[in-house]
Amino acid sequence: MEIISSAPGRCGIVGNPTDMYGGSVLSLSVRERATCRLMMRQSKGINATNEDDHAIFTNKSDLILCGDKLDILRAALTFFALDLEAVTLNIHLSTDIPMKAGMAGSTAMLASIVGAFDALLGLKMSPYALAETTRKIEARVMGVVCGHQDQHMAIFGGLNFMDFAGKESLTQSEEEPFATVEPLGAFFPNPPFILAHTGKQHHSGTVHRSPRERWLAGEPLVRQSYLRIAELARHGKRALLQNNLQLLGKLMNENHALVRELGGSGEENDRLIGAALDAGAYGAKLAGAGGGGTIIALTDNLTHVGDALTKAGSPRLLYPSPVEGLRVTQSD
Repeated sequence: MEIISSAPGRCGIVGNPTDMYGGSVLSLSVRERATCRLMMRQSKGINATNEDDHAIFTNKSDLILCGDKLDILRAALTFFALDLEAVTLNIHLSTDIPMKAGMAGSTAMLASIVGAFDALLGLKMSPYALAETTRKIEARVMGVVCGHQDQHMAIFGGLNFMDFAGKESLTQSEEEPFATVEPLGAFFPNPPFILAHTGKQHHSGTVHRSPRERWLAGEPLVRQSYLRIAELARHGKRALLQNNLQLLGKLMNENHALVRELGGSGEENDRLIGAALDAGAYGAKLAGAGGGGTIIALTDNLTHVGDALTKAGSPRLLYPSPVEGLRVTQSD
């Protein structure tokens, strides 16, 4: 028996980071994917590997988080409570999503693991339940301060307008509503965006913590700014469906200005955003959290703006696309 499960990363077009505050987000998947390959083996326990790490899990003590790249798998195994003394599995994790780059690479990896376990255990969860489960593991087991955009994009893929009304507490109670996920990829199949990695890694849970504390304290600037950013996403949906790139770019620029005013950007981010705008991009902003990571630019001249971003110091460019979300195949 073999199960292969994969999920894409994502880039926020307009609206982030209001997915942490009951807001709305317009988001696009990236072509790059994280993959979990699960196979039976003869020995008991779980033989876990990725490109850097190797571990064998045979009891609960092996699942204590230790800071390596297998912690995502440890957290999932803890959540699903598999009997490690009975299972006989080889699990290999791989990814071509730049990690700690603001493209939800860690979440995509976790989503691929959740998809594999869903198939293994015959749970047959809906896409919404898969996204909710992925976030529960991140927030409750791994202690990550996170919203809901990343998990839903990893599961659903594509180009989506998403609304997270009623999910601002982050407690993720069983009574709260599911997110609203509206697919828009059919109306905009070739979105003219380019991503530029700053070359600096970050951890989004760390980046999000201070703004979250300010929001919980009721700081007016934070509260008003996030209400406006969520509104920008709603207007962004209209601009996208009308193919009004100038307006969509303007909304992206306002989104970034508000985030930057709250201290959520970074020198490397702002340098690349400035280079994209100077090269004629309609708009440019953070693709995820700031403090490094990746920026997204909207342009009808990808080559010219891409050259400018490379000259400005970006070590890697990517071209997002509304690709398939979680994909799971199973063979005997």
